[in-house]
Amino acid sequence: MNELTQHLLVAFCLMLIIEGILPFLYPQRWRQLVVQLAQISDRNMRLLGLGSMLLGLTLLLLVR
Repeated sequence: MNELTQHLLVAFCLMLIIEGILPFLYPQRWRQLVVQLAQISDRNMRLLGLGSMLLGLTLLLLVR
């Protein structure tokens, strides 16, 4: 397995761990949040996703 593939798999595993923390610790609050997110318009959801990607990219560039 080449180094890039290994790094991508590690990053994916870490993402799954981080994503699972809130539902594990606060399942009822997580469920309420999902209901609220379902009510957000597609445009606002896309803007939220774009902001998240840009923040992640910026942080990645700063760290690397």
